[in-house]
Amino acid sequence: MLDLLVHNATLPDGRTNMSVAVQGGRITEVTQGLTPAAAPAAETVDAGGLLLSPPFVDVHFHMDGTLTYGMPRVNESGTLLEGIALWGELKPSLTADAVIERALTYCDWAVAQGLLAIRSHVDTSDPRLLAVEALLEVKKKVAPYIDLQLVAFPQDGVLRTKGGAESLKRALDLGVDVVGGIPHFERTMADGAASVKLLCEIAAERGKLVDMHCDESDDPHSRHIESLAYETQRLGLHGRVTGSHLTSMHSMDNYYVTKLMGLMVEAQVHVASNPCVNITLQGRHDTYPKRRGLTRVPELMAAGLTVAFGQDDMMDPWYSLGCADMLDVASMGLHVAQMTSQKAMRQCFDAITTNPARILQLQGYGIEKGCFADFVLLQARDPVEALRLKATRLKVFKRGKLLAETPARTAQLSLPGRPGQTSFLHAK
Repeated sequence: MLDLLVHNATLPDGRTNMSVAVQGGRITEVTQGLTPAAAPAAETVDAGGLLLSPPFVDVHFHMDGTLTYGMPRVNESGTLLEGIALWGELKPSLTADAVIERALTYCDWAVAQGLLAIRSHVDTSDPRLLAVEALLEVKKKVAPYIDLQLVAFPQDGVLRTKGGAESLKRALDLGVDVVGGIPHFERTMADGAASVKLLCEIAAERGKLVDMHCDESDDPHSRHIESLAYETQRLGLHGRVTGSHLTSMHSMDNYYVTKLMGLMVEAQVHVASNPCVNITLQGRHDTYPKRRGLTRVPELMAAGLTVAFGQDDMMDPWYSLGCADMLDVASMGLHVAQMTSQKAMRQCFDAITTNPARILQLQGYGIEKGCFADFVLLQARDPVEALRLKATRLKVFKRGKLLAETPARTAQLSLPGRPGQTSFLHAK
């Protein structure tokens, strides 16, 4: 007998009437029309033709700061730099217990939203490494239900901060997974390039992945992604490096961008774009017209690069909103990047599922035979409808075990001559 059978499901690639059989935490069969009579299971779920998706993946988040909005004050200017200053004010008062509790609360929300893998940056600028140790504890606690990957992130600049490189290396020694950086926040452009070189060399020496906050600025001359692509190529880190944000690319000269994208493709550098936060932090010094500040998502995808969307921040010094909903993030990216064709909208869905899974190098991800039985049943019939509705996560499974469920969204109506309820699904 199977552990679980999900039948009558639609998959993101458009296959319908699909059945997914699960045994021992893994998918043993994905086929059309398998019935409970033909494949008895301890638990059976009739998907009713709705969308069964692999879990959502957040490629870029800051879990050490989540749920600190208003502590010790609110970011009144809404700028990146005031957010960094605010975080500096908050850090001395942080306690490990508080960081852990806020992070665990966020992870509860994430599971309910079908978000089961997160790459979180954690500040290493504080020599106490309090946030690092706290999130390593969180990583252990949530391991049964969330794949949490941590990035050693020198928020105040690895060269700008006294002992910055040593603190980052200690974080890696403690078990942090990925090398991070923030070259545009170093004191000079030259120091920014030097920090990219240093950090990529550390990653190469230790066999680590790299995820660099890069050019999170409206300044078209902030071009550290060029240095990152060069160091990736020089050190043979192809496919292991991610450039996060890249918002200055929004303002760069088109001719230069054509050259730059070629360098990125050659080095196989991945891209993490953060629509909700990028469009609220960038363009703050503009009058009109105001720049969106989002990197060139469709162009980067068309060039063949792996591009993913991240939440980045939630209720912290940089961003006051959010609820761990990656469909909300993808919807924002879709609108701001004007990716409104059917193909482009499906690419936005990929940017919160398969693309970030590739960047995080998740093993056994997907709805295919042999993959882990991790998936989400959505109250939608295809990825585009899921984005339109920010679809309810009806059931969330990890290794074939039900982690969370939410009642279907319906509205009761009292309208003469009309049906008594609606679920907002459009008849096809």
